[in-house]
Amino acid sequence: MVAVAERVRFDWWCRHTWRRASKNAAWCLLGCAIGDFGTIAFFQFTGIPWPTLAIMMLAIVNGLLTSIALETFVLVRQMDLRMAFRTAIGMSFISMVAMESVMNAVDWALTGGAMLTWWVVPIMLAAGFVTPLPYNYWRLKALGRACH
Repeated sequence: MVAVAERVRFDWWCRHTWRRASKNAAWCLLGCAIGDFGTIAFFQFTGIPWPTLAIMMLAIVNGLLTSIALETFVLVRQMDLRMAFRTAIGMSFISMVAMESVMNAVDWALTGGAMLTWWVVPIMLAAGFVTPLPYNYWRLKALGRACH
């Protein structure tokens, strides 16, 4: 007779894990925002006539690259460069893609896209921050894995 494994209840109420997941999301958000906002600002200030969707796609790619670079820089103090780079890509890439997509979706919905204004930036940052939190929490709690 095969024993049925008891299903373990997942705990979503651990404050320590939420704090750590929030710290991880904040680092990711900083890296993503540098590349994303930098790209949008460049096109906004130079007036180069690129299609809005192309600017936003480039902003997402640049946000991912700067986030990976920042996370690698943070991790290289704890491990060698190759391992830091692999960890930055492997552990948080899903979070970064989700964060970037939501930030740019908010920009698109509120301004028509590729437009930084004083009032949209905080909304984009807030949306980008909360988006990866459940995934980061789950990775920490269920798998014991984090990017930092």
